[in-house]
Amino acid sequence: MKTILIAEDNDSNFILMSYLLKKHYNIIRAKNGKEAVDYAAKGGMEIILMDIKMPEMDGLEATRIIKQAQPNMPIIALTANAFESDREQALAAGCDDFLSKPVNAEVCLSTIAKYI
Repeated sequence: MKTILIAEDNDSNFILMSYLLKKHYNIIRAKNGKEAVDYAAKGGMEIILMDIKMPEMDGLEATRIIKQAQPNMPIIALTANAFESDREQALAAGCDDFLSKPVNAEVCLSTIAKYI
């Protein structure tokens, strides 16, 4: 089974995402951008779902760092900020795609499937 890293500081958002994905994927959780960078450096996951607003290091900075080391690692921004400017910022930071919260289960699964 393929593994997804979910970088999400909010417990309820993480529980929802893991509920949607655990039937199809192994799940690893990072509670902030720094943890996401550390997990990514260790390897073992096929894709990262990256919350944008997190403590210690935000998702945009974490994405930039991960993409420098692993340019082929798919990263999907996952954020409540659904404005076009937020999407543009996420893509400019290196995210491969963008999902807004609350996440639609079908859209989420099909978006992940495009990359792994």
